[in-house]
Amino acid sequence: MSEETRPEATPNAPAIQSAIPPEELARLTDDIVGALKTVYDPEIPVDIYELGLIYKVDIGDDRTVAVDMTLTSPNCPAAVELPGMVENAISSVQGVGPVKVKIVFDPPWDQSRMSEDARVALNLW
Repeated sequence: MSEETRPEATPNAPAIQSAIPPEELARLTDDIVGALKTVYDPEIPVDIYELGLIYKVDIGDDRTVAVDMTLTSPNCPAAVELPGMVENAISSVQGVGPVKVKIVFDPPWDQSRMSEDARVALNLW
């Protein structure tokens, strides 16, 4: 029996190759994260990215952006407005196509998802 040769794994490398050039994909990703950091839950003085409300951002080869996000609670009063705010923020990024935002509750959000900066801002350290 011969051993199969497998490509070496590269940590943090995209699992699927994109039709978008790597430099442009990196710029789009950075710009989308920057746009997300401008969106705040109206009741919490920390942006939704640092709060850990963004679970997934997919940029398609056609530049469509699909976002899975959650809320701090299923009964969050901002549930109606936050998805639109996220869509508007990402749509303002040069080079992105249509944006679709989906609210998910699995896994449920908890404070462990917050960044250190968010914890400091909310005096939760």
